[in-house]
Amino acid sequence: MSTTAPVIAAKLAPRARHAKTLRIAPTLLILLALVYLAVVLLVPATAVFVEALGKGFAYYFDAIREREVWASIKLTLITAAISVPLNLVFGVAAAWAITKFQFRGKALLLTLIDLPFTVSPVICGLIYVLVFGLQGWLGPWLNAHDIKIIFAVPGIILATLFVTFPFVARELIPLMQEQGSDDEEAAWMLGASGWQTFFRVTLPNIKWALLYGVLLCNARAMGEFGAVSVVSGHIRGLTNTIPLQIEIMYNEYNFVGAFAVASLLALLALLTLALKTLLEWKYGDALAAQRRNP
Repeated sequence: MSTTAPVIAAKLAPRARHAKTLRIAPTLLILLALVYLAVVLLVPATAVFVEALGKGFAYYFDAIREREVWASIKLTLITAAISVPLNLVFGVAAAWAITKFQFRGKALLLTLIDLPFTVSPVICGLIYVLVFGLQGWLGPWLNAHDIKIIFAVPGIILATLFVTFPFVARELIPLMQEQGSDDEEAAWMLGASGWQTFFRVTLPNIKWALLYGVLLCNARAMGEFGAVSVVSGHIRGLTNTIPLQIEIMYNEYNFVGAFAVASLLALLALLTLALKTLLEWKYGDALAAQRRNP
């Protein structure tokens, strides 16, 4: 007995250390993730609001009420109001075609949908300048007909459309692939038209994923900087969106005003995240059930 006990203890010691390591590892990983998020997200977001309110609420509201700021807000809302519905229609149509039909060029369409994720927004803006600019391919014709795209609102909308069009499609495609096409085929066999099948069968199954895609698309449309910066021309009060107006105010050393306007975008991001979280909390079980039982 006296010789057996130390042997057993020696064998169990590595297992005990291993079990202790397994208990500590999740805590360390969670702590590391929290520290990383605090440094990358929480501290910068807090700094935005602290700097925005650095001179008090009166100065904050005065900065937001400036004419050029309101013009940038108006242009941003117009851009989002046009680009988001167009991308919604494209996303639904592309997801429907990719998941419900077999056709030549399907792989190419999937690749093109991911293109804005891989191409720099600045390059996107330069491409539009090359095509629609005064010295571009279509520039002389557009100028002859007094059609302004670059350094005007249409160019901003085109650039925003490019950088945001994958979001709706990429939310819908995985879900619709999991659900298959049995329900749609059954509806067609029962005599339903294409529109009836979509609105009564497909749309109820994808409505939450569709809403997520719209929220993400809208947030990106309002916060886009790179592509819009290239095609806008930075014309004060005319072609500056909120991100461009923030840059101008910051470059003019109006730091509090710049952070005040930046806080609007931060609030939009927080609102989008809160709404998405609320929907997931309220309807997450229903969405999970749809995915388990397509």
